[in-house]
Amino acid sequence: MARPAVSASATAVSPALTTATAPLLLICGDDDFSVKQRARQLYEGMTAEAGGFDHEVLDAAVQNAGEALAAVGRLREALYTLPFFGGAKVVWFQNCSFLGEDRTASSAAVTTSLGELADELKRFRWEGVRLLISAGKPDKRRSLFKAIEKLGIVETFNALSAEDKDWATLAESHVLKILRGLGKQIGDEAISELVNRVGPNLRALASEVEKLSLYVGDRPEILLADVLLIVTRQKHARAFALAEALGDRDLAKLLRTLDEELWEMRLDKSRSEIGLLYGLISKIRTLILLKELRREGLLKPARDYNSFKGQLDRLPSGGLPADRRFNPLALHPFTLFTASRQIDNYESHELVSAMETLLESNRRLVSSDLDEALVLQQAAIQIVGLTPRRGLKGADRS
Repeated sequence: MARPAVSASATAVSPALTTATAPLLLICGDDDFSVKQRARQLYEGMTAEAGGFDHEVLDAAVQNAGEALAAVGRLREALYTLPFFGGAKVVWFQNCSFLGEDRTASSAAVTTSLGELADELKRFRWEGVRLLISAGKPDKRRSLFKAIEKLGIVETFNALSAEDKDWATLAESHVLKILRGLGKQIGDEAISELVNRVGPNLRALASEVEKLSLYVGDRPEILLADVLLIVTRQKHARAFALAEALGDRDLAKLLRTLDEELWEMRLDKSRSEIGLLYGLISKIRTLILLKELRREGLLKPARDYNSFKGQLDRLPSGGLPADRRFNPLALHPFTLFTASRQIDNYESHELVSAMETLLESNRRLVSSDLDEALVLQQAAIQIVGLTPRRGLKGADRS
């Protein structure tokens, strides 16, 4: 079973304390989307259980120390103001931006105020009052965080990162959870393409899933064709678009993407033609590596990411190269999965020839006065060829 799309950890006074009974809850982390969703869910549940109309939502997103002190003052006032008609009260200290390590949070005045608040919360009589705090990534060394950990429950949501080898699995789980709520289904190839286009961004994934659901209407299943037509390529996907076009062996898309990359280089001086070339070299090297693994029978074709990753996990590490550039276990599994669906687009000798072409292009870029764009365009045409091959896998993905 896939792991949940976010990681959540809870610390309580006793094993019996839960989000339904804890008087004090902190929902925090650098995954802003999940923090807001979870906090909203808890607040709605807490207020529904408490009843009444005297609950308060306080905005704690501040710009400076003065605003932070004012927000803490409003929180104190809300905690000590009893409901007009009696009964229970819920206070939501929303979007708190000064529990971390930034300049405002590190201010001496704010640090002192939060320390005093921690002491007050320890002495506070919680009968009929519940406090929910939602915030970014907190500084766990602060007395306030430790007090909340001791008195109530802390849930932490960490954002997905492309550096995490499991991000694609977590992203797919997040998508499937949303689709189940919408009464929709999606195939393995379609969800892999969706995740590949959007990348490790839960908010963007939720937005694209909503777009897909509206597009298909009453149709219960979302198809690959729907994803190709509707889903926008995010920054993560655009960063690899040139290499993917090469892997797809789609000359028109390759030249179009190359032109876009060369144009963006005019605005971003940190990028260069050599960098684009090295990206293509890395792609061809990966295709050669996977081609050999397939030939040796160590990898088989896989339609979905999870089954492919399972094959990677079973590869015998002892027989793999020590050089990380040629070791599949040193590469991101999702990058390998994408490339594994493209290796049938080239014969082995074509990939070797492509590597020779790119190495010659490297020499021309470094030691000649030829136009860099022309060198890259010529290499693209020489590798992919002017006549599309039949039966290419992945070439129909725009």
